[in-house]
Formats: sequence, structure tokens, C-alpha cells
Amino acid sequence: MGKVYTLKEVAEHNDPKDCWLIIDGKVFDVTKFLEDHPGGDDVLLSATGKDATDDFEDVGHSTTAKSMMDEFYVGDIDTATIPSKVEYKPPKQAHYNQDKTSEFIIKILQFLVPLVILGVAVGIRFYTRSV
Repeated sequence: MGKVYTLKEVAEHNDPKDCWLIIDGKVFDVTKFLEDHPGGDDVLLSATGKDATDDFEDVGHSTTAKSMMDEFYVGDIDTATIPSKVEYKPPKQAHYNQDKTSEFIIKILQFLVPLVILGVAVGIRFYTRSV
């Protein structure tokens, strides 16, 4: 078991000459691996200063890659220093009625317009039949 680091301490190691990241609650110094990483050094550098566990798991690393991690292990992360994930909740918005017409009038029109169309159709049919 190695030293316990805070997120702030790990985040300070964020350049190509000194690159640390967090995976599964463990801190890794991947500086020496930047040039050899198959995905390029940008992938590792973008994961510094945060918990990169999800990024690491999403790629689907091989068991060989996971076993290589032992040589880069420097310690553990103090989980109390990692902010909890906050679920995004969109703000509640009132129903927007663009034309400002009351819903009562809209319901009446939805009932009356088809009746008017039906009446006109019957009138035209009656008028053209009698001529």
C-alpha cells in the first residue's frame, strides 16, 4: 500500500514531464508511458487531475494493459477529496403557449372546425345534387 494523495496533489502532475492519473482509487505516474501508449499521450494527459476510471474502462483495456499498471502505481487517492457526481436536473419551465390563446378557446376550435368543414361538405353535396 502506497501513500494516500488528495485530488489536488494528483492534479498538480498534469504535464508531459510529470503526468499522474487516478484509476479505481489508485494513483499512477504514467510519465514514462506517455510515448508508448497506443492511444497517444493526449489521451493520458486529458485524463490528469480527475478520476479516469470511466475513461479507462470505456476503452476496454486488455488484461496485459491492466497488469502493466502495477509498475506505474504510486499510491492511493483520498476518496473524500473527489467530488461526488451530481445528477443533472433541467430547470422546470412553465408550459409555453406561443400565441397566448387560452387553452379553452383552442379546445372549442378543435371541436368546431371539423364540424364546420363537415357542414360545408354536406351543403356542397346537397347543392350540387339538386342542380
